[in-house]
Amino acid sequence: MDKYGLIGYPLGHSFSVSYFNQKFKDEDIDAVYENFEIPSIDLLAEVLDSNPELKGLNVTIPYKQKVMPFLDNITPEARAIGAVNVIKVIHEGKKTKLKGYNSDVIGFTQSIEPMLERFHKKALILGTGGASKAIDYGLKSLGLETVFVSRYERPDTIQYKSITPDIIEEYNVIVNCTPVGMFPKTENCPPLPYEAMNNRTILYDLIYNPDETLFMKRGAEHGANVKNGLEMLLLQAFASWEFWHDKEK
Repeated sequence: MDKYGLIGYPLGHSFSVSYFNQKFKDEDIDAVYENFEIPSIDLLAEVLDSNPELKGLNVTIPYKQKVMPFLDNITPEARAIGAVNVIKVIHEGKKTKLKGYNSDVIGFTQSIEPMLERFHKKALILGTGGASKAIDYGLKSLGLETVFVSRYERPDTIQYKSITPDIIEEYNVIVNCTPVGMFPKTENCPPLPYEAMNNRTILYDLIYNPDETLFMKRGAEHGANVKNGLEMLLLQAFASWEFWHDKEK
């Protein structure tokens, strides 16, 4: 039986486990998907050694960047983003080779593209973590200019306190790549001038639990078009399966 899994820490609730095990059951695929909660990326070798039937892994926080030195091959796109969230495990005799991909870009661009109109030219990316790099890559591939937003003073970013209603009008696509507003702390949202938003504003939240974050709710109250990260997650899962069964090694 083939095995697939997810590495990360901690792994409280995992969409991937339920999604893939249901897929295997529905499509009569002789495979299983497991969580591998490892407190250090150095334990990846142990996971591989003790699960010789592994064919593929998904990677989540905090290892999307830390896993890269352990890989034999990384796609140009994943390297440009600087983060890997899908690994194909290739068995060649007694050798095991690992190839890294990034499915965040595919999932995100396919999900947000139908929302975009010709007047959506500039985007704010909230957060500077691993996911934000893929979002930046995806938005640029769709022709948008991007600016990162952070709580701290950093090069090439603006701080939340500097975001004015005029900036909201100009940068009318806003993507939340932070965990602010995620269950159980659902009463929080990024500090933005929501009153400056209107029906030309897109708020896209990578969070999917809860279905409607306070970020989305406050924007929608002023007419913004909002979407959560569930569709992106589904599209990422499709992409993972394609990568694991990619004939190229």
